[in-house]
Amino acid sequence: MRSLSERQETVSIELRDGETVTGWIEYFDDRMIRLTRKNHPNLFIYKQQIRTITEQARRRDAARTSPAAETSTAADEVK
Repeated sequence: MRSLSERQETVSIELRDGETVTGWIEYFDDRMIRLTRKNHPNLFIYKQQIRTITEQARRRDAARTSPAAETSTAADEVK
């Protein structure tokens, strides 16, 4: 989950009630995750409510990732 969060990969989360939500994992801890969604409210989801998390096919999202953000991320990885 840490890798998905750091790379801001788009994921689909299937909940125990059958609902599926899509976004990227901005934050997570022992009990919950924060799912950031485009054009929809962000969600805080308890992990006990999650059935599966599936990584979506890679697509470059220009609105979410800028060249400046990629540069700073690469610099952070070196530290």
